[in-house]
Amino acid sequence: MEVQAQARWVRSTPRKVRFVADTLRGLPVAEALAACQFNPRSAARDVAKVIRSAQANAEHNFNLDKDDLVLKELRVEAGPILKRGQPRAMGRLFSIFKRTSHITVVVEDRPGVSPRRRPVSGLPPAPQAPSRAPAARGTATGPAGAEAGAAPAPPEAPSSRPAAEAQAQAEEPAPAARPTRTRRPRAKSAPADTPEKEKKEKKSK
Repeated sequence: MEVQAQARWVRSTPRKVRFVADTLRGLPVAEALAACQFNPRSAARDVAKVIRSAQANAEHNFNLDKDDLVLKELRVEAGPILKRGQPRAMGRLFSIFKRTSHITVVVEDRPGVSPRRRPVSGLPPAPQAPSRAPAARGTATGPAGAEAGAAPAPPEAPSSRPAAEAQAQAEEPAPAARPTRTRRPRAKSAPADTPEKEKKEKKSK
C-alpha cells in the first residue's frame, strides 16, 4: 500500500532540496531519517519533516508497520516565486527572487525488507590471524610432543646449489702461469765532457 504526505510553500529553492532528495530515494524510512539527521544541508530538516508525516499517516491511518516502510518516491517541484527588491545606486531597483518548493513523499510497505546496513549483532566473527610466535624452549619432541600440540618442524631439504657450484669450480681449468720477465740493468753512459772541463785540462798541460 502506498501512503503519501506533502509539504507546500517550503521556503527553500528546489535545487537545494533536490541535493538531499537524490540521496534518499529507495532507502528504508528509518535509514532515510538517520541520513537527514547527519546531513549538513538546511533542506534536510524540511525533507525529514515530510518523511515523518508520511510515516505517521501509514502507521495511524492504515495500521502499517513503520519498520517495513520504504521511500518509493520523493518529488521536489518548484512553487511560486516571491519577488522582492533592493534599492541600488542612482535610484535603481535590484530584483530578488525568493523561490519556494513543494515536497511530496510516497512510502510503501514491503514486509521483510531489511535495511542496507547490517546490524552489528548479525556480523560474522572476524577471522583471527594465526600466531607466529616461536616455540618455547624445552618443548617435548617426538610423538609425545606432537600429542601436546607442538608439531615437529619438517626437515629441510638439502640444498644442491653449493655442491653444484663446487663441482663447476673443480671442472674449470686452472689459469696458465705467466713467465716472469727479468729486466737487464742499463749501462750507464759516460758523461759528456763539458767545454769548461776541456779548458782546465789544457791549462794543466
